[in-house]
Amino acid sequence: MFRALDDETRRLILDELSSRDGQTLFEICATLATRHGLGSSRQAVSQHLGVLESAGLVVTERRGRSKFHYFSSEPLAAITRRWPVVEKGNTS
Repeated sequence: MFRALDDETRRLILDELSSRDGQTLFEICATLATRHGLGSSRQAVSQHLGVLESAGLVVTERRGRSKFHYFSSEPLAAITRRWPVVEKGNTS
C-alpha cells in the first residue's frame, strides 16, 4: 500500500475519487487533465488504478461495458488503528 501511495498521480486519483466516487476511467482522465493539468494517457491512468486496486485502495464495479472506480479507505483506517498518531508533547 505504501508503494501505491508513493506516487503523486495515484494520490491525486484517490483525492478525486474521495470527492466523487464511482468514476469511469474516462472521467478520471478528464478530471486529472482539467483540474491538475496532467496529460497522462488512458493506459497510464489505468495502470495507476491497477496499482491502487492491488493495494486495496480502489475497488471496481462493472456495469455493462463501463467500469466504475471507488475509493476504499479501509486499508488506511487499518493503519491508523494499528499506529495511532500521538501529538508531540502529549503524553496521555
